[in-house]
Amino acid sequence: MKRISHELVIIGGGPAGMSAALAAYEAGTKDILILERDARLGGILQQCIHCGFGLHRFGEELTGPEYAARDRRKVEALHIPYMTGTMVLSLSPDRVVTAVNPTEGIFEIQAGVVVLAMGCRERPAGALTIPGNRPAGVYTAGAAQKYVNMKGLMPGREVVILGSGDIGLIMARRMTLEGAHVHAVCELMPYSGGLARNIEQCLHDFGIPLRLSHTVVRLHGQKRLEGVTVARVDENRRPIPATEEYIPCDTLLLSCGLIPENELTKGAGIRLDRVTGGAEVDQRRMTSLAGVFACGNVLQVHDLVDYVSEEAAIAGRSAAEFLANSRENIKTPRSVSLKAGQGGRCTVPQRMSAAE
Repeated sequence: MKRISHELVIIGGGPAGMSAALAAYEAGTKDILILERDARLGGILQQCIHCGFGLHRFGEELTGPEYAARDRRKVEALHIPYMTGTMVLSLSPDRVVTAVNPTEGIFEIQAGVVVLAMGCRERPAGALTIPGNRPAGVYTAGAAQKYVNMKGLMPGREVVILGSGDIGLIMARRMTLEGAHVHAVCELMPYSGGLARNIEQCLHDFGIPLRLSHTVVRLHGQKRLEGVTVARVDENRRPIPATEEYIPCDTLLLSCGLIPENELTKGAGIRLDRVTGGAEVDQRRMTSLAGVFACGNVLQVHDLVDYVSEEAAIAGRSAAEFLANSRENIKTPRSVSLKAGQGGRCTVPQRMSAAE
């Protein structure tokens, strides 16, 4: 098996991975390799053709591809190497990254430092356990977004959306613009999980009803979805009898939460936070495994990509500093755990480190 080495290996070439690479480069680390499983750098932003990105970071409103292109051009201008179409299979505790792609086959990389920037995934239909068969026509909102925006395919014409996360709200508008009829966006909680601007621009502007404290209680149809039954829920999020309503539809889009993509993190034995689903980190975004850092949506799900880039820059600079300190044999810093106070569920970072 082929084996190579790099000072810094970044797993994930989305906004977090690119921002971490740029920050590390500016901090003095030049031997960097970005690994990305997609065909090009950019991550999920490639399919997010709507505006609203970059207001905090660039002071202007960009689409997802425009936002990603700015970092991609910087990465290429600095000649930071990257491998696309490359799937990382595992990360060992001694920072050996095992990956595979069509050109190299399976190969290993001995990394001095690793930055985890794998992003997050959507909660699938199987995790929701909605009664009924498994007909065609049930998609995550992100999958539908990719079909429409990148492949030019319509998942369906009569649509119900479960969950009011930002992707679901944006897809309510997108499907409407493409000629579909969105019957409703149903939200289990008594409040929306999306940004206020998306509720206004994606639902109110198009007359799409938002049904709070509602959920889908049954799927109807055999080969293809024919309709869903929705019901109001009580304060314990349990369906209230006699509030069921049947809505005929051929498509159900799920926007029921995002989950940090942490299989590699678990495999390396890194401690995870039970609330965020991401790694436990200190203020430098270093995990419980020395020399491995985490940033972006793999660490905690962010509302805005601007904040993803900001956090990734911290991780990139910290990775470069760790490499420099390791060469100087600086001692491992002490750390103090942080605990959430009244009204808080968790803290990120989970601990603060101080030099000895």
